[in-house]
Amino acid sequence: MLILRKIAEVRQWVQEKKKQGLRVGLVPTMGYLHEGHLSLVRAARQENDLVVMSIFVNPLQFGPREDFATYPRDLARDADLAERAGVDMIFAPEGEEMYPYYPQDTTVQVARLAEGLCGVSRPGHFTGVATVVTKLFMIVLPERAYFGQKDYQQFLVIKRMAADLNMPIEVRMVPIKREADGLAMSSRNTYLSAEERRQAVCLVAALRLCKERFEQGENNSERLIKAMTARINREPAAQIDYIKICDADTLEEMSRIDRPVVVALAVYIGKTRLIDNMLLNTDVMKNV
Repeated sequence: MLILRKIAEVRQWVQEKKKQGLRVGLVPTMGYLHEGHLSLVRAARQENDLVVMSIFVNPLQFGPREDFATYPRDLARDADLAERAGVDMIFAPEGEEMYPYYPQDTTVQVARLAEGLCGVSRPGHFTGVATVVTKLFMIVLPERAYFGQKDYQQFLVIKRMAADLNMPIEVRMVPIKREADGLAMSSRNTYLSAEERRQAVCLVAALRLCKERFEQGENNSERLIKAMTARINREPAAQIDYIKICDADTLEEMSRIDRPVVVALAVYIGKTRLIDNMLLNTDVMKNV
């Protein structure tokens, strides 16, 4: 497995492989890999001849009071995990390589899909995501790119961006990977104390409660959100950022579930902000 640091090196490597008729799948990450990331690699491995993983902690998607400086980084550990999962090449650039003129003048904004949910408390976040992913798409030129369902809003933003800008790239979503107790896997879980980690299960507990009530016939969003809120508020370390039930394609808030929806939530456990979601009224309901 190669580890390349320079854009020119990546482009040359990809061009040589494509001349051989090989198809490339891209897995964009910020590193500190866990099983969720590796599930993206396995999906890419099944559908492509080569798998490229980017590892880059993107400063554009962090707000001024967010955890850019302390975000966990361990390239040696990540490289070992990536190689064993089947990655052929890691692109791990320095910040100056990706943004020689920082902050750069050109950014990519996906307006409506980025406005709600995490976009409210993290203004500019999805512009940072869309910008760096556009750059990665232009550098690697993959046939397919893979994103996790845990970041569902991010997936929709990238999918819409690729469609709107006529990028010849299939944007694929891979289901959420969870710990044994149901907590969605996340690099930020490492920030939790033992007691916070125990309480963090309230996110998936609330989603499971919502699913149970829906399957029993409840489709009123207000009542479902009230039940989820009560479950999360049982944990003293939990502070809700948002709980929303939205159209699965447009992220429009729904007063009742009469079409495919995403039930999305963001909760602070202590100082750590965690997100999770579940798709309801669709055939993709196996992740929780």
